Amino acid sequence: MRPILVFVEVRDGVIKRVSFEVLSEARQLLLRGLPASGVYAVLIGDQLTDAAHEIVKKGWADRLYLVENTSYRYYSSERYASVVAEMIKRMDASLILMGATAMGRDLGPKVAAKLRVPVAQDCTALDVDLKHGVVATRPVYGGKAITKVHAQEGIRHFVVTVRPNVFSAGAPPINEEGAIEPFTSTLPDPVIKSVVTEVIAAASAKVDLTEAQIIVSGGRGLRESSNFSLLEELASTLNAAVGASRAAVDAGWKPHSYQVGLTGKTVSPLLYIACGISGAIQHQAGMSSSRYIVAINKDPNAPIFKIASVGIVGDLFEIIPRLTALLRKRAASH
Repeated sequence: MRPILVFVEVRDGVIKRVSFEVLSEARQLLLRGLPASGVYAVLIGDQLTDAAHEIVKKGWADRLYLVENTSYRYYSSERYASVVAEMIKRMDASLILMGATAMGRDLGPKVAAKLRVPVAQDCTALDVDLKHGVVATRPVYGGKAITKVHAQEGIRHFVVTVRPNVFSAGAPPINEEGAIEPFTSTLPDPVIKSVVTEVIAAASAKVDLTEAQIIVSGGRGLRESSNFSLLEELASTLNAAVGASRAAVDAGWKPHSYQVGLTGKTVSPLLYIACGISGAIQHQAGMSSSRYIVAINKDPNAPIFKIASVGIVGDLFEIIPRLTALLRKRAASH
């Protein structure tokens, strides 16, 4: 049997939550009958000792391969893809999993191209089939259809990127501590066409949408882009991220990076506040796993109320300022 290899993504020394989700799902695939020798992880970067120990000491992976060097401090698609592809060949990994983040969506296809194997991008479900192995589910045609894909017989490796927040990370799958093994590439350094010298976070990205515990989202009911300032004030009070529906993004009120839904980002916060969002199926697909959902809409028949924990029927232009003022007053009294 051959192992499953999970690429663990780290930003500023912190492991991205989607990596824990992918590691957990890899373990679940074994429990569902996928023939594999175990779950291995690969960590690439610089000064990653703490992150590596977090993976193995809590049992997220049976073995972790650490590629640590100052030349890997910043993500380089050429360097990272070469190392991951070499590692896959050496261990003969059958399935390669990674988060469908900006990095994963770039790295996955490059690794697959180097190995000349298939890649399934932005998957929302993984199943085990006795005949075909792993079967990945992914949206196509802008989310209007769903397709299931698998590697053809005779293909040694299958690369899959998984959409963040579609799987639960849960607790570490096992209690046994894994092993850390340094990995050194034996291949010549690839030709680097570009070099990252510095990474500067966007000033507007106060809270990462996919990592946020509280999200305030706006839709068509906000009428125009300037009215998103109401949501930004509320979000600032709650230390929350601001999201948007597809209708709001299509109208040009917010960039696509704010979009929540099947064709945007899938989120799973503790609290999701939907303001002026009717609740189309494609939007629900991106946020219905939120623990608590508060919906504010003047239409009592809006679909969003069917999945809401709390529904407020009324004018959001009156409700949101009052809610923001109430929260500020409460915060000032503590």
